Amino acid sequence: MQFGVFTVSDVTTDPTTGRTPDDTERVRSMLTIAEHADAAGLDVFATGEHHNPPFVASSPTTLLGYLAAATKNVVLSTSTTLITTNDPVKIAEDYAMLQVISNGRMDLMLGRGNTGPVYPWFGQDIRQGIPLAIENYALLRRLWEEDVVDWEGKFRTPLHGFTATPRPLDGVPPFVWHGSIRTPEIAEQAGYYGDGFFHNNIFWPMSHTKKMVNFYRQRFEHHGHGSADQAIVGLGGQVFMRKNSQDAWNEFRPYFDNAPVYGHGPSMEEFTAATPLTVGSPQQVIERYAAMSDDVGDYQRQLFLIDHAGLPLKTVLEQIDLLAEEVVPVLRKEMEAKRPAHVPANPPSHTERLAIRGARTSAQDQTVAKDEVHA
Repeated sequence: MQFGVFTVSDVTTDPTTGRTPDDTERVRSMLTIAEHADAAGLDVFATGEHHNPPFVASSPTTLLGYLAAATKNVVLSTSTTLITTNDPVKIAEDYAMLQVISNGRMDLMLGRGNTGPVYPWFGQDIRQGIPLAIENYALLRRLWEEDVVDWEGKFRTPLHGFTATPRPLDGVPPFVWHGSIRTPEIAEQAGYYGDGFFHNNIFWPMSHTKKMVNFYRQRFEHHGHGSADQAIVGLGGQVFMRKNSQDAWNEFRPYFDNAPVYGHGPSMEEFTAATPLTVGSPQQVIERYAAMSDDVGDYQRQLFLIDHAGLPLKTVLEQIDLLAEEVVPVLRKEMEAKRPAHVPANPPSHTERLAIRGARTSAQDQTVAKDEVHA
């Protein structure tokens, strides 16, 4: 199972010092976080995509392209690539380029985002969000899978004899997650194509997450990609840890209370009871997240949001160390011990997908050869 961290790239004032980093400092802190996660042995670093303050992650492939050279092992991903307001041609080319640069050490999560005004900024209508996501992804797949594309749709100009460059590494497109919090159509899309489904449930109760993941699993099986329990699932999460639980609560409370995403709303006690946010000791985090599979089944990727709400970089790096040293080894062991042998432990890597394609090609060639003999 993969464990990693993701960033939403918020620029937030530290409520304990009154200090606000500028955009440059925040971007560089994200690079440091990714490099530290790699060095600590975590599996994934993912960045969101936003085009409005107080967020700075407007160019995920630029960030991840740098990290492809600066890191060694961590999978480079996105916690949202906007399939609705980005041109699918540009997505195809940008992420194929990242795939080549990283030698396949990447994947991406497609989503519609959570910022309404971004649609008109990029010439789109938010009321068409779901049709945009469906049409744009269908085109994106063709751009990766076909060398020459003729295409006509509703939301962009037609393509005639178009070839996206560079071509995907080894002819194998990047692995895609479809991220959604509440939209069954996106879970259906993931199931239809046999892609991964990521439920970023950081603001939602597990009862809702369970419904969405189970629906995706049913559709994955319905469309013939394997049994429901073999579907590729990822979850979001939030933690803040100290060796002593009360120290964690005391230190994190001012950040929670003033955070732009959930401050001034439910209390921290209410929020931690209702959502995956876990504040406490490493053992409490282990107990909470080891139980996630009881609701959603065995899953393949768990990402944690840890660098938000104005937390200082030093504190974030300490959280990564606690995850890597005390939490992830135990979670990995416990979750793999109960995983059935036929259920994938991880999302498919580039090497695995290349091998699958090679096996299919070989089988097709053998079928053609037999047909020619009998002809």
